[in-house]
Amino acid sequence: MLAAVTTMAIVLVLAGVALLLVLRSSLLDNARDLAVQHLDSMVEQIRENDSEDLTGDLLGDSVRSGGMSGNQVTQIIDPDGTINATTNASVDDVLYGGGPLGPGQFFSSGDPGLKGLLDFDDYVVAAQGVRTPDGDKVVVVGVTTAIERDAVTTVGWLLLGGVPVLLALAGTLIWFLVGRALRPVERIRTTVAGITHQHLDERVDIPPTRDEIERLAITMNDMLGRLESADAAQRRFVTDASHELRSPLATLTTGLEIAAADPSPTTWRETSTMLQTQANRMGYLVDDLLTLTKIDDAGLRFVMQDVDLDDLLVEELARLKTVSPYVVHACIEPTRITADPQRITQVIRNLLNNADRHAASAITIDLGIGSIPSVPSLPADDDRARDSAGPTVLLTVDNDGDRIPAADRERVFDRFVRLDASRTRESGGSGLGLAISREIIRAHSGTIVATETAAGQTRFEVVLPLQNSPAAFRSTILPQIGDPPQHEDG
Repeated sequence: MLAAVTTMAIVLVLAGVALLLVLRSSLLDNARDLAVQHLDSMVEQIRENDSEDLTGDLLGDSVRSGGMSGNQVTQIIDPDGTINATTNASVDDVLYGGGPLGPGQFFSSGDPGLKGLLDFDDYVVAAQGVRTPDGDKVVVVGVTTAIERDAVTTVGWLLLGGVPVLLALAGTLIWFLVGRALRPVERIRTTVAGITHQHLDERVDIPPTRDEIERLAITMNDMLGRLESADAAQRRFVTDASHELRSPLATLTTGLEIAAADPSPTTWRETSTMLQTQANRMGYLVDDLLTLTKIDDAGLRFVMQDVDLDDLLVEELARLKTVSPYVVHACIEPTRITADPQRITQVIRNLLNNADRHAASAITIDLGIGSIPSVPSLPADDDRARDSAGPTVLLTVDNDGDRIPAADRERVFDRFVRLDASRTRESGGSGLGLAISREIIRAHSGTIVATETAAGQTRFEVVLPLQNSPAAFRSTILPQIGDPPQHEDG
């Protein structure tokens, strides 16, 4: 507010000075015009009058026309500067002291400029040299500036006294208006300052002002909503992670207690395999948690190169056939993309393990080149892949197990999600594999969705650009973490 009042004071002072300059200049111009007009009249009479007593005739006419009115003085000056005649004997000083003027030569007072803002000459003077029967003379007409001086002085004192009063009124008004305008901002600040992590559901009141204050309140509520969602997601993540780790940790603890109670080699041989399995499971889970944490914090860094996707798929199918009791059908076309082979392998392995976990009798894999399918469940934030130009790679993984309900096809990509009781921690994964797979595929400018085949079987579809741009890809990645865990998860 002080800055506003200071700025206003500077503006008012400059405006006051400009007003005084304009007023003074206008008044002096009027006085100068009056002096010049009277001088022209005197000179014209001299040219037309052939009387020997020219000086007396002229001064008599000047007196009769108002030369003795007090605001105008006419003098006739000899070339040596002596006053030959005057209309006002009380003015004994020569009004014109600029030197001799020959016949026809003219002089008038100039504008004193800013320096003489309140310093006026007593008279505005106009003078001209003329030739008379009595010899060369200088006719001088002076108009007093007393009225102009009084006018400018009066206005100056009014400004000097009015500006502080105006500043005081303006400062008070600004203080009132600014305080009233910022009162909602203070309420918003107070409300936000009182919100703690335990009360993130609180919101600020939105004033119906239809201006920046209202938009600020809306923005603050949006931010608080995002903070609340992030806090809830973090709490849910910690809870789910703790719950997932509790089961293998309890199993390990129980197995170690049993082995310690019976140190015979038979008991240890019976429990060591189970303990190793649970230890591996905990390691896989911790690796997945670290991967998701890196994704949330800074993103993953990928080593991009040309990859034969069909070769990666063939290797994973060979591994799957050695451990799966189900029939595996595969139709694979040669396809080449630009990708991180380890991360893409991680996605393929997660999808194949997921299919193996839920299949009833058969798994079907298809890899080929085609357009992006029309999938109703495609998320809105995957439009970049839907709208990508050029050919694409389509990978589908089907299984003949229980169908995924349409309402849950997007939710299966959430973290720690298992849709039914049969998907236990022992038979199922941790619920992180599909979430990690989606993040990896998104980073490769692709999409992964859950849908179903025409025969009603569960299907996962992965769409990747056939030709990816490493430069465009690098713009979306951040600091590197370790290699992805090579394990089975769903």
